[in-house]
Amino acid sequence: QVQLVESGGGLVQAGGSLRLSCAASGRTFSSYVMGWFRRAPGKDRVFVALSSGSGTVTSIADSVKGRFAIFRDNDKNTVYLQMNSLKPEDTAVYYCAAAKSIWTAADAYDYWGQGTQVTVSS
Repeated sequence: QVQLVESGGGLVQAGGSLRLSCAASGRTFSSYVMGWFRRAPGKDRVFVALSSGSGTVTSIADSVKGRFAIFRDNDKNTVYLQMNSLKPEDTAVYYCAAAKSIWTAADAYDYWGQGTQVTVSS
């Protein structure tokens, strides 16, 4: 069982930055692929970024490529999502999730955090 807790969300002006954190319980954090997803109001949950267990393999959604980055600290059981040049369309609830394999599909992730709200004002 893995428990995930996100933090770092908030209100930011367009063009600003935020760093989301996701702290995981358990001693097997490095064995999990960690993903970030987001759900905007009235829309489906979509993939944002993922990191392999070692952090050597990452994937970023085209919609945020060049602005967002994912990285992890396995010693701290934490994965981060660095978000720069934020746009109003980035407004969403952001979720971290854990999976045993590298997938961008939400259904492949076994564990989910409760989400953290990010609101970008224009």
